[in-house]
Amino acid sequence: MKIVIPDDYQDAVRTLDCFASLTGHEVTIYNDSTQDVKKLAERFQDSDALVLIRERTAITEDLLSQLPKLKFISQTGRGMPHIDLDACNRHGIPVAAGGGSPYSTAELTWGLILATLRHIPQEVANLKAGRWQSTLGLGLHGRVLGIFGYGNIGKLVANYGRAFGMQVIVWGREGSLSRAQADGFAVANSQQQLFEQADVLSIHVKLLPETRGIVTASDLQRMKPDALFVNTSRALLVAPDALEEALHTGHPGYAAVDVYEVEPLTTSPLLQMDNVVCTPHLGYVEKGSYEVYFKEAFDNLLAFAAGNPLNIVNPQALA
Repeated sequence: MKIVIPDDYQDAVRTLDCFASLTGHEVTIYNDSTQDVKKLAERFQDSDALVLIRERTAITEDLLSQLPKLKFISQTGRGMPHIDLDACNRHGIPVAAGGGSPYSTAELTWGLILATLRHIPQEVANLKAGRWQSTLGLGLHGRVLGIFGYGNIGKLVANYGRAFGMQVIVWGREGSLSRAQADGFAVANSQQQLFEQADVLSIHVKLLPETRGIVTASDLQRMKPDALFVNTSRALLVAPDALEEALHTGHPGYAAVDVYEVEPLTTSPLLQMDNVVCTPHLGYVEKGSYEVYFKEAFDNLLAFAAGNPLNIVNPQALA
């Protein structure tokens, strides 16, 4: 098969152990990023299959209409708001979804919390510039950790907070609250109370139509002036411009952000703020996590090539 893997920013895929499973197939990898439909159509023109890295490449009706040879899409991970499944059905293109690991994103979340409250990026830069101890950080022990969304990642972060001696409170859907209580965590009475009480608030909610903009400007304004808001989930969970405006008013006092409305990010007001730590969507970008994501994506691709499709999210396309 002719396989195309777009948006491999770091040229990392070919270094993975699981990449060897594609031996015998013609694989083309692109290391830059483009959302230009005409350019994508040119790149994908002769491909039999695409392997997509999370949500980096949008698959639309306009694009699919220009790809008569495309037979299959293998998605790393389960989330696919970037894929028009109805269009895939109309063009008879089955899409397979894979799994993933919650650990890498949870670990990055905790790294961002420590880095922001202890001013680690600033102190590293200052020390390299010859300056010694220029900030006064904030500790975590005894402070309140708010977890918005108690799924696989939220549960890990909550337990990290418990290990650091934090008071953990949880808010989310009814299932989240039930699971949190079963694990011995306190639950907030409301979303508003979560934002008011948390010294550190980390959001771990899936991006769905009903959760888009679920964090409002008023939620953020309720936060303490020395509180930290952390988002390693999805940028669109926060109302447009709400975080920037809230930081300017001093509620919350800090933010740590790994996700953005447009990626790769080239410019943002957040990058100019001293009280914000920004990372370039590194949550799942770790070798162990990549091995998990891509092994399953490649396995799904090879199963389809062998006539035994697995993990198809739109089985009607197979008809």
